[in-house]
Amino acid sequence: MQMKEMGIHLLNDGAVKVDGGAIFGQVPRVAWETMIKPDRRHRVRWGINSLLIQANGKNILVDVGAGAKHDDEERESTGLNANRLKKELRDMDLAPKDIDYVVLTHLHVMHAGGGTRRVRNGDTVPTFPNARYLVQRSAWEDALTPNELGKGSFRPEDYLPLEKAGQIEFLDGDYEILPGVNIRVTGGHCIGHQVVIAEQLGSRFAYLGDLVPSAYHLGLPTISALDQFPESTLEQKRDLLATAERDGWLLLFSHGVETRGGYLQRRDGKLTLNPVAV
Repeated sequence: MQMKEMGIHLLNDGAVKVDGGAIFGQVPRVAWETMIKPDRRHRVRWGINSLLIQANGKNILVDVGAGAKHDDEERESTGLNANRLKKELRDMDLAPKDIDYVVLTHLHVMHAGGGTRRVRNGDTVPTFPNARYLVQRSAWEDALTPNELGKGSFRPEDYLPLEKAGQIEFLDGDYEILPGVNIRVTGGHCIGHQVVIAEQLGSRFAYLGDLVPSAYHLGLPTISALDQFPESTLEQKRDLLATAERDGWLLLFSHGVETRGGYLQRRDGKLTLNPVAV
C-alpha cells in the first residue's frame, strides 16, 4: 500500500565541530581536507539535521538534534551551536505537541539530545509530549550499559525520561510506522542503528542517520572512526547505495551542511551525487 500526500522537510538544529580524523576514519587528511577545511584545532563543521515527514495527517520527526542541555564549557570545546529545531518547527506552524512520532536512529547525543528538555524545577521531561518515541530495544540496552568506547556518546538524561513518561516504544527489527514509511535496522555505526526509508507514488527517499552521515561518506571505504562495527557499516552501505542508485532514491544526510541531500549518478564509472535543495 502506497502512502498518499506525503511531505518531507529536512530541518536543522545547528552545527557542531568534530575532529576531522574521527569523522573520516582511515581516509588520510591530505585527501579529506581537499573536500572540507578543518579549523586550527583540526575540527570540521558538522551539521545536525532532522527529518520531518508529514503523511496521513501525522507528523513524524526523525532524530531530534542536540537540544539545549549543554553547559558553556562543552559548547566552547565542541563549537556546539544548537537548539534551533523548535524554531524550525514553529516556522512550519508546528508546536512540539503536534509531533506524533519521534524516530531515533540511535541514542547518541547529536541525534537524541533534543528529545528531552529541562523544566523550571530542574526535572527533565520529553520535549514532544504527545509523541511515541521509536527506538530499537538493542540500542536502548546498549545505551544503558555502554562499554568504554561508547560511554562518552550517551547521556541518560536524553532518553531515560522517555521511559518514565511512558512514551518510549521498543522495536525489535524493521518496522512500518505508517503505510509507505518504514524503519530499517542497519547496525554498523552502533548497536541498533536504524534508518528511515519512505515511498510516495513510486519515488523513494532515505534518511541515513550515521550509516552515511554526509555526502563525503558515499565512498565505501569512507567510514567514521567512531563506528563500532565498520565491517557491518561497509556491508550495509554497499547494499543500500547500490539499491539507491538502481532505483533513484533521494538520499538525505543527518550531518550535511552545504549538501544535505541528492540523487546518486555515475560519471565516468564513478559514483557521484547530484545535490538537491531539501
